[in-house]
Amino acid sequence: MILVRVVLFPLTFLYGTAILIRNFLYKSRILSRTKFDFPIICVGNIAAGGTGKTPHIEWLIANLKDEFKLAILSRGYKRKTLGYVLADEYSTPEQIGDEPFQIKQKHPHIHLAVSENRVLGVPALLGDCEDTQVILMDDGFQHLPIQPGFSIILTDYRKLFYNDWLLPSGTLREFRSAYKRAQCIVVSKCPTTLSQQEKQTIREHIKPLPDQLVLFSSLTYGELKPIYKTEFTFSASTEILAFSGIAHNTLFKEELNREFEKVHAVSFSDHKDYSENELNDLAERFQLLTTSNKILVTTEKDAVKLRSPEALYILGQLPVYALPVAVCFDKHSEDELLTALRQYIYTTLSENV
Repeated sequence: MILVRVVLFPLTFLYGTAILIRNFLYKSRILSRTKFDFPIICVGNIAAGGTGKTPHIEWLIANLKDEFKLAILSRGYKRKTLGYVLADEYSTPEQIGDEPFQIKQKHPHIHLAVSENRVLGVPALLGDCEDTQVILMDDGFQHLPIQPGFSIILTDYRKLFYNDWLLPSGTLREFRSAYKRAQCIVVSKCPTTLSQQEKQTIREHIKPLPDQLVLFSSLTYGELKPIYKTEFTFSASTEILAFSGIAHNTLFKEELNREFEKVHAVSFSDHKDYSENELNDLAERFQLLTTSNKILVTTEKDAVKLRSPEALYILGQLPVYALPVAVCFDKHSEDELLTALRQYIYTTLSENV
């Protein structure tokens, strides 16, 4: 790893220089940041991908939707469209991106839009959805033209940002010190057995500002859900062909290995668009499993890509399941975060009546 960092150092130096210049231009106000007089909560990270932004957005929806009219604004990564798009019941992953599509499918009554330019996307979304009281901005921490009122950054427990390096030597999108722009730092994907002593050690390494929250979240997995109509009675002895196109699939595989005795895993790149050849290869691998007691399992994020006519034709008659995932906080962390969010939202709304 050290050798790789040494080899990549020239590129890391150039990337870091570009980040420094960008930050200077914004700090000196040569480039401007827009701050709206409206509650905008950003969920992002400093590292590239894999920290669990979508489950955390869904946690915020679940805990705020009964109190406030919410709307989601995302850039819609890897969508085939450009500009601002307001999602509806007919939207596809190609139009709005796989993760926004997943959110819209699970929360159809929540307003959701995508726009690579968030400064233009916010007023467009508020114009289309006038009852909105709070915007949840998905993955906008590095989008400096807009200044959210409340930023939550996630850092993976297994790859904490203070031990990481700038791209391409590491996975950091910007310098470690960027955490100071956030109101809340969430250490995500923690083991549920994480001790108070280890939490305190992590806090000491992060060195939060006096008014910053440092909280800890874990992933929990639900019961397998069939993607197509074909259902199968399975048990711990059922053989699993698991496949996933997510940034880090370690926890996905660990969960399946806990529940099933025999798991074969196939990994793809993040935000994978499955080709016809790849789908056929998965079907062939499945058929080669000698037992009849077998199913295919993928992630919720990948499941949205398996609604295409090609996927339906190739996999539609097979028992394909998605493994649901959700976020949980301990009671103290949950109360602390929701109290801070409610205070920010109500204060911002009251100041702009």
